[in-house]
Amino acid sequence: MALLDGSKSSRCPVESRALIDAFLEALLAERGAAGRTREAYRADLEDFARWCAPLSLADVSPNKVRAYFADQGRCGISARTQARRLSCFRQFARFMLQMGVRADELTAGQVSPRYHSGLPHPLSEEEVKRLLEKGTSGHADLRRDLLSRVALEMLYTTGLRISELLSLPASCIRQRGGMLTVRGKGGRERLVPFSSTAREAAEALVAYDAILDSPWLFPGRDPRKPLTRQGFDKILYACALKAGLDPQRVSPHVLRHSFATHLLNRGADLRALQVLLGHADITTTQIYTQVMTERLKEAVRQHHPMGENAKAKRGEKRS
Repeated sequence: MALLDGSKSSRCPVESRALIDAFLEALLAERGAAGRTREAYRADLEDFARWCAPLSLADVSPNKVRAYFADQGRCGISARTQARRLSCFRQFARFMLQMGVRADELTAGQVSPRYHSGLPHPLSEEEVKRLLEKGTSGHADLRRDLLSRVALEMLYTTGLRISELLSLPASCIRQRGGMLTVRGKGGRERLVPFSSTAREAAEALVAYDAILDSPWLFPGRDPRKPLTRQGFDKILYACALKAGLDPQRVSPHVLRHSFATHLLNRGADLRALQVLLGHADITTTQIYTQVMTERLKEAVRQHHPMGENAKAKRGEKRS
């Protein structure tokens, strides 16, 4: 059984650890991979290395990869987690091939597990309006009102990831032309629209926080550091309650989904949405077309005279 979920040994071979370190350093240098991404990759690779011990990852055969994932399945690890780990392993395998550590690609022939991709559940336009109007006022102090207004306005009008939002510098309010420069995943920069209402709210917050002398648009308890994700989650929870919404349905990711879905519903182009969301691959953006397809199917089932609901009602009348 695993130390965490599949490991045979508690020790990661020294050679394997050195290879993993080199791979993660390359990810940072070449792709600007975020700290959390590197931490997740390290955890996955070290789990595999412990499972393969005492063999080094430079010496294991592709059969070991297949056996590892078979063991993962027996241990009850979800298909989604297995697919994520295989993606990590493939990148690591290509790295070893490029560095001349191996002459073959370790993950060759390994099939990615199939899993159902969960569709996002955005808020309705009316719910977002309620969140912005009622959820951002009446907090314990004026600063909390200002901060929640800026954060929610920007999340919904730009589609930013929460990590991108919280890392914005206070100087961003000086950008003109109605656009905001954002540094996203992999260090890639993109421009997103910066609405006049969001800018005005941000300017008011920065003016209020001037005494803190913080470089961040959203300062944390220590003004030298940005607000943490956990700190923001508490603010968002309170905003949802004030707006009369279930806090479990409201998160930064849900607001990002709402931004994308509402744009598509109003005729936005998928390629434009890809740029706005900062997706490297259009296939990531296409999940939103699945949302719309499912809604159209549901509308037919519910309201079309030959839909499932109409057939069920006719069956009830006959009985």
